[in-house]
Amino acid sequence: MTTISNVLLNNIQQSVQQALQEDVGDGDITALLIPENKLGHARIITREPGILCGQAWVNEVFKQFDANVEVIWHKSDGDVLEANDVLFELKGSARSLLTGERCALNFLQTLSATATLANQYTKLVEGTSVTLLDTRKTLPGMRLAQKYAVKTGGCDNHRIGLFDAFLIKENHISAAGGIEQAVTQAQKIAPGKPVEVEVENFEELDQALKSGADIIMLDNFSNEDLVKAVTINKEQFQGKAKLEASGGITQQTLRAKAETGVDYISIGALTKDVKALDLSMRFVEL
Repeated sequence: MTTISNVLLNNIQQSVQQALQEDVGDGDITALLIPENKLGHARIITREPGILCGQAWVNEVFKQFDANVEVIWHKSDGDVLEANDVLFELKGSARSLLTGERCALNFLQTLSATATLANQYTKLVEGTSVTLLDTRKTLPGMRLAQKYAVKTGGCDNHRIGLFDAFLIKENHISAAGGIEQAVTQAQKIAPGKPVEVEVENFEELDQALKSGADIIMLDNFSNEDLVKAVTINKEQFQGKAKLEASGGITQQTLRAKAETGVDYISIGALTKDVKALDLSMRFVEL
């Protein structure tokens, strides 16, 4: 199971607090229809297969809203789910179960969807040496959560944001005066931070390799050109840079890209094209 860092734990607390505030506001008026002392017991099931992700967010919802609600898990993050599997049970105030349901399931169904999609992509490149990466194309406010879900599904993370690695693109190159100038300046600004350069042709690839870039993103290169780029990197530059394929890669084209020998493939769809896993809460006793 993917480890949850202290940074992510703090993010979970803040995300849940905001989610409860926007949903519950100053009180769930519909829940007031239920007697205050009435207890409930509910099961949460999935209606479709997938990969579970989001336990910590569900736990935090009920911890913040009503710490007396008991959350009993039957599955863990990373587990393979089949339709009608019971994911967890809730026991406690019927009002609290109903009020916290949507907030908890919003997190769980979105993160499980992200992990499920990542797992689908991972299976498509089994047997190759490529590492699949996400991008910054995440749902607003869900950056760290979705990055966690991507790893839970078996893929890996690109940079978290604009602060932890350089990604020098066309406009950066133009404004800096060229690839060599941009890379040199990046290395001075933040020594030790990864420096990646996006290139669109072999002339730019040569410049990026000579400049000492750590990673080179090959934007919309054909499969034939990806193989050529890998060969150039290995034979002329002793493979000193990692090569990343990017640009419009789908599940249908992924395998062929992976077989070109690139080190990484980045896929925005992992986080931006997710379809929520279909989950449902059912009362056992009320």
